[in-house]
Amino acid sequence: MGDALGPPLAFLLIHVCCGVWPAIWGAVGLAVLISGIRLIRRRTLRYALGGLAGVAIASLAAVLLDRGEGFFLPGMVSGSATSAVCLVSVIVRRPLVAWTSFVARRWPLAWYWHPRVRPAYSEITLAWFAFFAGRLLLQVLLFRSGATDILAIVNLALGWPALALLLAGSYLYGLWRLRALRGPSVDEFRAGKPPPWEGQKRGFKSLLVLLDALDTVIVTTAYPFWLEHTGESWRHEKSCYNLVGRFIESLP
Repeated sequence: MGDALGPPLAFLLIHVCCGVWPAIWGAVGLAVLISGIRLIRRRTLRYALGGLAGVAIASLAAVLLDRGEGFFLPGMVSGSATSAVCLVSVIVRRPLVAWTSFVARRWPLAWYWHPRVRPAYSEITLAWFAFFAGRLLLQVLLFRSGATDILAIVNLALGWPALALLLAGSYLYGLWRLRALRGPSVDEFRAGKPPPWEGQKRGFKSLLVLLDALDTVIVTTAYPFWLEHTGESWRHEKSCYNLVGRFIESLP
């Protein structure tokens, strides 16, 4: 996380007192330092190098525009693309959040498009669209006004902290919405059971690990048991976290 938050924070602090160019060099220098520390400790360099590449692109944008706000332009472009994908996926009735769950769980794809299942995934996808679109609108307004310092603060606040809250809210709402829709569970859908259905009692979504430095998302099962707190449920959840940890450690 330091790879992603460190350079932008350095840019903000240095820009306040020293201006654009020192802020750019400070952000780049910190990214290089983080990469060096990882190298010395023989840790995975991929995240740090990805963060360094991101800082380099952001710095180049600031230089080309000759404006400090340009440092945040690549992130704005990325956010606009995410917003567009979310909205289009809902319009075509194939919500993006459903695809992420399908990739993780491999439940029947047709189950996600069931009339009493799809609304839950569509509504969460719309929430993600609203978040990214709202953040983008605020960023554009601050960018046009030249409020570099405020733009930097907004980017930090609406980055990891806001995303963590959004993930938690998505998970809780999705669980409740699936239950309220009273649609078939995955097993009932597979068996072709007619209504009334017992409904889906396993997790709505998945554990999402955001590797911001690489623009990467790792998706795996997070909580497959509906309101069950038994030894079996905890063992399953722990194994998922261990799996993700081992995967991250194995990356070159």
